[in-house]
Parts: sequence; structure tokens; C-alpha cells
Amino acid sequence: MKEKEKLIGELKQFPMLAQITDADMEDLLLLLKREDFPEGSRIIEENEEGDCMYLLLKGQVDVLKTTLYGEEYVCAKLNDSMHCVFGEIAMIDRDRRSATVLATTDCRTAVLSSEDFRAFCEKHPQAGCRLLMVISANLCRNLRKENENLLKVYSALVDEIENDR
Repeated sequence: MKEKEKLIGELKQFPMLAQITDADMEDLLLLLKREDFPEGSRIIEENEEGDCMYLLLKGQVDVLKTTLYGEEYVCAKLNDSMHCVFGEIAMIDRDRRSATVLATTDCRTAVLSSEDFRAFCEKHPQAGCRLLMVISANLCRNLRKENENLLKVYSALVDEIENDR
């Protein structure tokens, strides 16, 4: 199997890319940049400006959030068998990062910049629409989960206040 075909097969394991045609995937391959990170690297830093998305090809990362008191906590653990991406919000809105991503092992990623993503979507509108639908569905799922978490915290706070009376 040729290297390009092998890489396309590997990338199609990512749910985000599963519906992209091989022809479109070949063009996307030209835009992806490989970036390796040694264990302990902070791939993304919360609140820093961002404009790219990472596909985790090999390794494990922790997704960290910082409390109001400056303490970090792990809110997710991701690994290559999950075929996951991170940084997609900043790739779309070019705003500050919402979390830190820490490499807990040596990691290999494929990086897609916002500029390249937009160019790909213009050249391949059907594939771009599919990608945006998957990203949107993931963001909606995460928003619903966070809304549920917020309701639990609010309810616990109300219970605590009422019990102190």
C-alpha cells in the first residue's frame, strides 16, 4: 500500500474525516502539517490566541482547565485510539484557547490551520460542510454536557445554602 493511501486510511478512522472522499482527502493531506511533541509539552495553552486544530495521531494528552484560583485540573484524557481532535474551536473562531492540552506521552499530531481549513472549504464545499457539521455536532454535545454540569453545581449550591439556614 502506498504511503498516501495508508495515511488516508489512518485519517478516515477519525469520525470527523470518515465521510470525506478520497479525492478530497488527498487535497486535505496537502494542507495538514505534521507536528511532534515530547512528553510534558504544552501543545495548547489556555487563554492563548489560537488558529489551528490538532488531530492526535499517536500518544496521549490531558485536557486541563484552570480554576479561578490558578489551579489546573484534568477535565479529559485523550489518546490516539480515540481518533480525536482538539483546538477545533480556535480553528473556526480564531479566538483564545478554552483549555490547555498537555502531552502525557510523546505525541504525533496533524495540524490544520484556520486559513488552510477555510481554503479547503472553499475548494471542496461538500466536504467542508460535512466537516463543519461534525464539528458543530461535537460542540453541541459538549455544550449540553456542560449545561447539565452547571445545573448540578447550581443545585448543589442551592442545597448547601438551604441546609445552612
